[in-house]
Amino acid sequence: MDFLNGKIKTLYFKYLSAAFGSALITSIYSIVDMAMVGQYHGPEGSAALAVVAPVWNIIYSLGLLMGIGGSVLFSTIRGKAEGNIRRSNQYFTASVIGSVVLAGIIWLLIIFFDEQLLVSFGAQDNTLILAREYVTPVKFAIPFFLFNQMLAAYLRNDRNPALATGAVLAGGIFNIFGDYFFVFTCDMGAYGAGLATAIGPGISFAAMLSHFFMKKNTLRLVRTEGLLTKLKEIMVTGFSTFFIDVAMGILTILFNRQIMLYLGTNALAVYGVIVNISTFVQCCAYSVGQASQPIISTNFGAGYGDRIRNTLKYALGTVAFFSILWTALSMLIPNVFIRLFMSPTKDVLEIAPSIIRCYGSSFLLLPLNVFSTYYFQALMKPKTAFIASVSRGLVISGVLICLLPAVFGGNMIWLAMPAAELAVAVFVIREMVKTTKQLRASN
Repeated sequence: MDFLNGKIKTLYFKYLSAAFGSALITSIYSIVDMAMVGQYHGPEGSAALAVVAPVWNIIYSLGLLMGIGGSVLFSTIRGKAEGNIRRSNQYFTASVIGSVVLAGIIWLLIIFFDEQLLVSFGAQDNTLILAREYVTPVKFAIPFFLFNQMLAAYLRNDRNPALATGAVLAGGIFNIFGDYFFVFTCDMGAYGAGLATAIGPGISFAAMLSHFFMKKNTLRLVRTEGLLTKLKEIMVTGFSTFFIDVAMGILTILFNRQIMLYLGTNALAVYGVIVNISTFVQCCAYSVGQASQPIISTNFGAGYGDRIRNTLKYALGTVAFFSILWTALSMLIPNVFIRLFMSPTKDVLEIAPSIIRCYGSSFLLLPLNVFSTYYFQALMKPKTAFIASVSRGLVISGVLICLLPAVFGGNMIWLAMPAAELAVAVFVIREMVKTTKQLRASN
């Protein structure tokens, strides 16, 4: 696969299929867990998994910080005429070191402070008990989740997207069948779902390591000059992608606390379903960004603006498809999602349709806003990507989540994300047009 000379359409869709498969299976961990625990424990199980959701956001975001941040620099260097393998591998080495350090920190926090974290995330009473049951086995697999995100990014940039997808697929398939076996066959409930989820990423990690024994592998651990400087570059470049996921965790915490304050456990159970739908939509957007990023980064390093614009055309078409699909599903079959993720009560079925339809309108713009951060990062515009991700993920959305229910009543909280996505989309579209015109002028 030649990023600089190959046919863009072929490259893009080959990478999209691989990235989509990887993103799909990654999201399945939380989706299947929610469905199994919700079916076993009812709405309280769904509420407990909504409380746990920020844990995944934090872990995945740190993996993306090291993986996307480092691999963008890795591919940009290799796209330059003067680029060389050793120099690019210094960023790979820095990413590995950074991942080990971050995994160690987050591992210790979750092992020793799980109860305090879950309470701060909105857990109360029985939801806290169920959430801790689920997290107990997961504690022992925390590093694998982070390493898998980092390695998958580098495998895609080292022209082996199929292995990245296959590895994640192997762990995800185990998780699906393992969830059912441990939760229902072994009657382990939330603990069983956590156990299956702890084993899955270990399988994926082992599969990804096989890349380093292949002839096509060009990734090497090398002596790295200026390690701290390279780590800083990686974090600056990858911050916006990192913040998308970690911000989702922050927003989930804010939603959990505000929902319990104004609306109660039934509404939190519905929000638990929404978190999983939104995670899936976001993963669809990730797949577009991850498919485009290696192509755009390499061609940006080589100065091939026409190839970047061609890639953007296909990416925006895919974004539009996902936007329309998920918005339509949210409007047409809200209670199908509810029944999929839990054994609902009558009260939950009554309130769910209006909540899901209101929140689901944000899916019309979510894929564009998420993809834009990958686009700006690939073109080495971290400041623009930062503004888009922070505005969407914390500033605008956070203010609205706190303000709307306090001023206009609890149910107005569901309008927070549609309003935030609209405001960010205005900025994103303007900057994307301006950035793409600059490419045209310089090539």
